[in-house]
Amino acid sequence: MNAQAQFTTPEEGPFAQSCTRLRGISPDYPRVYAVAAMSQQGKRRWWPIAACTRSDELADDLPKDRVGQMYAHMLADLHSPRAAADQVAAALVHAVVGRVAALVVLDGRAWDPGVDNLWVHMDSDCGIDWAGVVDQTLRVLPDDPLAGTRDVVTLPCERALLVWTVHRCLTSLATIRRRLEATAPVDAARFATLVADAVLGAATHVPIRTGTSRAVASRRGQGLLDAFEAAGVAVRARAVLATAC
Repeated sequence: MNAQAQFTTPEEGPFAQSCTRLRGISPDYPRVYAVAAMSQQGKRRWWPIAACTRSDELADDLPKDRVGQMYAHMLADLHSPRAAADQVAAALVHAVVGRVAALVVLDGRAWDPGVDNLWVHMDSDCGIDWAGVVDQTLRVLPDDPLAGTRDVVTLPCERALLVWTVHRCLTSLATIRRRLEATAPVDAARFATLVADAVLGAATHVPIRTGTSRAVASRRGQGLLDAFEAAGVAVRARAVLATAC
């Protein structure tokens, strides 16, 4: 561990540094990709992805059926069950996949997007405007400047990072799907398309806004899609990443 890392405060640590980078992608809307450390947040309007399980399985202090609330509010606005279901699913998928995909394509890093670690924040209109994690540990690549520092796990290669990220995302996505099936059904093909769109959006948008390599972002985006396909999510039914310049 280097001397600088030893004296880094939580506010300046690897997770905070990465979130600062993500907030810079869209300065006018800094919460689009960044996430929060739940240890620094109150619980008002926050709920864990794990709350997407059946409400009668939840402890009394956890929120009940937030997905149903989101769907009801969206249905009142759109007057279309299918459109409302798509909007709710897209918001949840972005919280799980889109945000961490942005960090993967930008810096080759990932926080844990798993069901036991990820929380989301609802705005006053029952939409998701932020996400947070309980465990701030980052997974990084061997050539990352953060490798070997505190609060970081170094994975052996890029493929390992992509596969780990996808498998952790899948724990949250499976929980979301179960709740959607009971509230606002979205068929498997459409759900896979939303996952693909979250990856493609990050791989396309992030390098444009940050001036980083489009080729690297495209390669990492392709790798995420490969990992989702290998895990049984048919994201390539429609998704094709643009050829890197």
